[in-house]
Amino acid sequence: MVSVPRLVVAAPASGSGKTTVATGLMAAFAARGLAVSPHKVGPDYIDPGYHALATGRPGRNLDAYMCGPELMAPLFAHGARGCDLAVVEGVMGLYDGASGQGELASTAQVSELLRAPVVLVVDASSQSRSVAALVHGFASWDPRVRIGGVILNKVASDRHEALLREALDESGLPVLGVLRRAPQVATPSRHLGLVPVAERRAEALDAVRAMGDRVREGCDLDALLALARSAPDLPGEAWEPASHPAPPARPVIAVAGGPAFTFAYAEHAELLTAAGAEVAVFDPLRDEKLPAGTAGLVIGGGFPEMYAPELSANEPLRRAVAELALSGAPVAAECAGLLYLARELDGRPMCGVLDAAGRMSERLTLGYRQAVAVADSSLAAAGTRMRGHEFHRTVLEPGAGTTPAWGLHQPERRVEGFVQQGVHASYLHTHWAAAPGVARRLVERCGA
Repeated sequence: MVSVPRLVVAAPASGSGKTTVATGLMAAFAARGLAVSPHKVGPDYIDPGYHALATGRPGRNLDAYMCGPELMAPLFAHGARGCDLAVVEGVMGLYDGASGQGELASTAQVSELLRAPVVLVVDASSQSRSVAALVHGFASWDPRVRIGGVILNKVASDRHEALLREALDESGLPVLGVLRRAPQVATPSRHLGLVPVAERRAEALDAVRAMGDRVREGCDLDALLALARSAPDLPGEAWEPASHPAPPARPVIAVAGGPAFTFAYAEHAELLTAAGAEVAVFDPLRDEKLPAGTAGLVIGGGFPEMYAPELSANEPLRRAVAELALSGAPVAAECAGLLYLARELDGRPMCGVLDAAGRMSERLTLGYRQAVAVADSSLAAAGTRMRGHEFHRTVLEPGAGTTPAWGLHQPERRVEGFVQQGVHASYLHTHWAAAPGVARRLVERCGA
């Protein structure tokens, strides 16, 4: 049984203020001395960085599409173990899920699976009495979703607040907070969303503090905590990264980090460690060598297009990565890592492991994918089926090598990525908790 008090912060639509409220709640409760476990519904890598700043704990994702509904409660329990409170930030609108898949991967589904009460954040900037109809519709749409209260965001004045409260008195749902417009806590965005914490740590700390102050001043924290404590016990056991007999020598697996490579799931490093690896994080912008003894390499997602000049200028590291790949060592690269392994990015030399060129594009590629491994690789045996997510505004030409990494089956059929020697490189982001054999296979290949 899991008995951690918990709240899900949701909204009728994107842009309503979920991130501000969720991060602010995390910061405000942490400032009270509570151990707060931060979570994010969906494949978002950026918001969890702000959550981690607010709580001092790793931000974790709950993605029912990539990991399956059956893993939502166990993954939640794993992340929230030993905490006084968990705050889960939703994705998009409350009932929006994977395209064409009904409720799958929606905030509503995750709240049901966690048996967690929902706090609905409403952008009230252009309405008064109509807010009651909107809230009533969301609260009554699915009886399995328990909306426990409302936080009104972007309220203009005392008069506006009074009109909103009067309307909501008829809905039967309590107003748990009122936030006025406050541009000073806005966080900068660019082509893939918010700018990650690693790129603006001092400013991000200030923004998180400001969010915490706003929420503390505008919300009834005692009522919100009472609502969180009303969540029933969650049956089942916490997810564990299965441990295996340690190899004779723990192989060092280098994991790219720093401002250019910020997209990572906390469970990946935990799985690698449980499989017997020593995980060593390095920064391709600054480190001219791979960590000592590197036997395998993981390069996840991020923003290499923003740092192409610096990545290109670090020729010693580019050469070291190319030599490791040429040796046949296992190299797993996703999205940003794929571009870093290419011959060039926006005309600047990269590692040259893959005979392909990357460039920025006007088109955003975004969405869930069903994938099957085309060939045996350092990550998966041929025929392995996984679900993943694409999220990029770049193009790689060609998009697939002689031996592709994946055959994709949604939304269209195509092959994608590269498998050559020990390299598995693809645009597809995957969550290894759904297939823990991936980490074990990668570690085993370090000694092959």
